[in-house]
Amino acid sequence: MLAAPAAAWSLLAAAFLAALLLLRWAPAPRPGGVGLVISGLFQDLIRYGKTKRGCGQLPGWLRLLQVPKRWFTHFYVVSVLWNGFLLIWLFRAEFLGESFPSWIQDMHHALGRDSQSEDMDSEHFSALLVLLLLWLHSCRRLAECLWTSVFSSGVIHIVQYCFGLGYYIAVGSTVLCQVPTNVRNGKELSVQICWYHIIGVMMYIWASLHQHRCLAILANLRKSRSGKVVSLSHSVPFGDWFESVSCPHYFAELLIYVSMAITLGIRNVTWWCVVIYVLFNQALAAVLCHEFYQKSFSSYPKHRKAFIPFVF
Repeated sequence: MLAAPAAAWSLLAAAFLAALLLLRWAPAPRPGGVGLVISGLFQDLIRYGKTKRGCGQLPGWLRLLQVPKRWFTHFYVVSVLWNGFLLIWLFRAEFLGESFPSWIQDMHHALGRDSQSEDMDSEHFSALLVLLLLWLHSCRRLAECLWTSVFSSGVIHIVQYCFGLGYYIAVGSTVLCQVPTNVRNGKELSVQICWYHIIGVMMYIWASLHQHRCLAILANLRKSRSGKVVSLSHSVPFGDWFESVSCPHYFAELLIYVSMAITLGIRNVTWWCVVIYVLFNQALAAVLCHEFYQKSFSSYPKHRKAFIPFVF
């Protein structure tokens, strides 16, 4: 286990868990007090898009810190470029025996990655496969942002925007750091496909298909049968996993990261820390979205959970 990346992802997971607990059980602040200001800043930082509605008018200086939610697209542009770059270098290192650039080796050392390790082909191939899956996931999400999703005039906080840009750089770097800097010592990779690679990839495809279907359902609520955008208002979605939860696309995101943990061999503690972070991050977003639906639509299905079917 890499101590530094695991600790960093664990701290992020703890931060989002704390935010979720504060959202659900923190007492209401007193009117006119400092607590009200702090609460407003907290709500502004955790909410985005439609979930910012009904939280009161933001002060003028806070409105200056909002950027359009459609800038979500930038996250996946960065991810496709950065993780694609890392994927190329890892491919060259694994199959051609080339060395990483010095700055990548420095990043490895800074994160506690020892340059020497046992020559285990299955682990090397696992890291390469997961980085490929992460890059394909980013490519699909970028395509959906460009050609499937219909963004309204919703906004996100500039801190959320910067955090999202950094997230995809960090998650790809975490995968790369699962292999040593010397990688193959000039030897080509002997591909060894294991049972967990097959299960992980199958789960990845299954979760990705459902996520795409759910995002298409959300987009079609704003389109006519011909595909033309006719409305930017919000409606109650039905179909696929929406029959069980309010945010199945968030649940699918969690399953995608679980599938990568399986692909890495199940025992990779660092990546399970990433999965726990995704769990609490997506749970917070799902709870906010679920509350929006319940407040906005009186006939909203009461049996639906927010995030995980039949559980949460």
